Amino acid sequence: MEGIVKLVMMGAAALGLVLSPAAALAQKMNADDVKWVNQCIDDNKGEAGATPAIVRAYCVCMNEKMSSNETRSVTQWEKSHPAAMKECSQKAGWK
Repeated sequence: MEGIVKLVMMGAAALGLVLSPAAALAQKMNADDVKWVNQCIDDNKGEAGATPAIVRAYCVCMNEKMSSNETRSVTQWEKSHPAAMKECSQKAGWK
């Protein structure tokens, strides 16, 4: 029983480490970033394997790769940047 408790506690600690960068990132996003990420989330609803967490992780990753001067949406930009799309898909655990 003690081994299970240790395993659960280690898992909780690992989850905290994984979520900490996401929380820090969310604080650094400006209103424009949020707008683009939310549009990307809306654009990807209903895609195969698109759980809300995966889509959000993908959209945040793609937004990070885009220039802050970019005027295209994530959905438009990803079409001309297949390497970024592949990397963010893998990072998010999608596709």
